Amino acid sequence: MKEKVTGRQYTMNILNGISLGVVVALLPSALVGQLMQAIQGSFPVAGQIIMMTSFAMSLLPAIAAFCVGMQFKLNPIQISAVAIAAMIGSGVMSSKNGQFILQGTGDIINTGVTIALAVGLALVLGNKFKNYTILLLPLLVIVVAGGVGLLLLPSVRMIAASIGAVITHVTSLQPLLMGTLMGISFAVLIVSPISSVGIATAIGLAGISSGTANLGITAGSFMLAVYGSSVNHLGTTLAHFIGSPKIQMGNMLQKPRLFIPLAINAGIMGFIGAIFEIKGTPMSAGFGFSGLIGPLTAYHQMTGTIANFIIICVLFVVLPVILAYVSKYLFIDRLRWIEPRDLLLEI
Repeated sequence: MKEKVTGRQYTMNILNGISLGVVVALLPSALVGQLMQAIQGSFPVAGQIIMMTSFAMSLLPAIAAFCVGMQFKLNPIQISAVAIAAMIGSGVMSSKNGQFILQGTGDIINTGVTIALAVGLALVLGNKFKNYTILLLPLLVIVVAGGVGLLLLPSVRMIAASIGAVITHVTSLQPLLMGTLMGISFAVLIVSPISSVGIATAIGLAGISSGTANLGITAGSFMLAVYGSSVNHLGTTLAHFIGSPKIQMGNMLQKPRLFIPLAINAGIMGFIGAIFEIKGTPMSAGFGFSGLIGPLTAYHQMTGTIANFIIICVLFVVLPVILAYVSKYLFIDRLRWIEPRDLLLEI
């Protein structure tokens, strides 16, 4: 008898799968995209690398669907059907003169909605068709879930674009306040089950909103690394900012008081980032320091001078580290609200 999936499990499987898919599909382009464009004139292979990483980005819906399918332990037939439905519902694909064109990543929110519908349908149908499953299940999942996704796509796109436009507009009016809020919001998101990259990409977070979001994540990453450095191995400590601070998600959810210093440090860095007008793109927002995506994108958004390079180094490394040690002294050594063991990772 198959284990019953609760509503919470269902939602978490969808979110975790999409989060993993977003990182797998977008990270290659985020890591080398700017560099390859800069050296394309003198390094012809760079054009091919750009093409390959761009293609990976356009496969985001299928990759996310595959990752979600693995979370639910779907069989190959079900996963394949869900992946096709996700590609259709995402809007990443269009038809022109009888040819299919892949462009961008599609709408991530609608991708998630389509995947949720497709997985639900695949689970309900299961093996009800017996020997005809391979014929009927893909057809129904693709047509029903993919079709519903296509119908919802214009409305979901409009809502997501409106949210992004409102955030960008408010940030232009109140950059210091919004910079602080974006820093806090994304520092919290990065240690939650929700994908910070997915949210940023879905609403098209750009400009100062994107830059301050990355600084907030960076501040949180260094803070968590420093807090747990005495109880975690060196590799685990480095993984907080070289990789992702999401490895602390379990500890954060078990000990919510950890969010207090996290929010303070992230808010401070978001505020400072707004003062220096640190910017980013929808594709870079949500990564923070990981893969140097946040700092590299911020630097490319500025004039390439030595002064700006120093500013980026100070904002993305020096200040977050100083804040982390000041925060550790305050919350661990003096107030004793938090213990290093609260950040222990048994990996």
